[in-house]
Amino acid sequence: MTVEEKMKLIYQVGEEVIGADEIKAKMEQGKELIAYDGFEPSGRIHIAQGFVRALNIQKMLEAGIHFKMLIADWHAFANNKMGGDLKKIKIVGEYFIEVWKACGLDVDRVDFIWASDLVKKPNYWLTVLKVGRVTTLKRMIRCSQIMGRSDSDNLTVAQIMYPAMQATDIFYLKVDIAQLGMDQRKVNMLARQIADELGYEKPAAVHHHMLISLKPPTDVIQNVDDKLERTIALKMSKSKPDSAIFMTDTKEEIYEKIKKAYCPPNEILNNPILEYFRYVIFPKFEKIVIERKDEYGGNVSFESYSDLENSYQDGKIFPLDLKDNLSKYLNDVIDPIRKYFENNLEARRLKDAVESFEVTR
Repeated sequence: MTVEEKMKLIYQVGEEVIGADEIKAKMEQGKELIAYDGFEPSGRIHIAQGFVRALNIQKMLEAGIHFKMLIADWHAFANNKMGGDLKKIKIVGEYFIEVWKACGLDVDRVDFIWASDLVKKPNYWLTVLKVGRVTTLKRMIRCSQIMGRSDSDNLTVAQIMYPAMQATDIFYLKVDIAQLGMDQRKVNMLARQIADELGYEKPAAVHHHMLISLKPPTDVIQNVDDKLERTIALKMSKSKPDSAIFMTDTKEEIYEKIKKAYCPPNEILNNPILEYFRYVIFPKFEKIVIERKDEYGGNVSFESYSDLENSYQDGKIFPLDLKDNLSKYLNDVIDPIRKYFENNLEARRLKDAVESFEVTR
């Protein structure tokens, strides 16, 4: 694969790529690049965390990039996920890995690293302090957005330390590319800006798109001017089950959620049904068919998302057309994952345990 072909894959993953020239230069030098993503084990896993994340990692692997996945159990503890119960957090982390296996991710080519092991390494906490010494409290609090926290007045000391830990993870894992969601942008930019001062190599950042909630946006969210702030406000939430499709939802749950989902006629912006087609369905299927009765125009095929979007905007495809067919395709995506958990005893044990836990923010 040429450097240009590898870069094309990276641009497929990243809605935003910061430091593209740095990535390309390292590739041209023949260096094996290291990318990482991290996740808080915090309950059930929705389709963006499961299927879409697996797709993104697989593309990075295809580009010849060594991928490290940080299971951020200590970060989840600091952020009071699962009520701060580290045993539950551990079970959730193991469950996530099983979901990615079920999605077809080549897990043998991914290094899974537990934060609880990383924090025991020499100089980890010294690096956290170094990050803290060159970062103002005001900026660290602004970075708390990465935890899904907007009420800065009620942050705990552990939560304020969280961004310093995440920046340390980037340096300690010797990351060339921080490949996380757009909601993690602020801490990745912090790491880039302080790297030289601390004597570390500056990480590039490949930020993937955040799937938005199936629920209609409030007027407050729609009127937010800052693009990043609006993206984070619109994203789906596992604490609101109707806002997302989860990786082991039943067929009935999928159809019911999509039936109720927000899908304004002819509108593209903030339309979650179109987003699911763009980021879930088209990356999985080379061509899709919108099936409908002859009296409503008959079946119509699409080989690209842009063609579907244009037809919808022009009023040639209607909301019910999209919803009925999206439900069918989503069920096709989720069904193998359901079967995996039905047939794998250990995976089913983890799933049952996670679903018995109370979801906490």
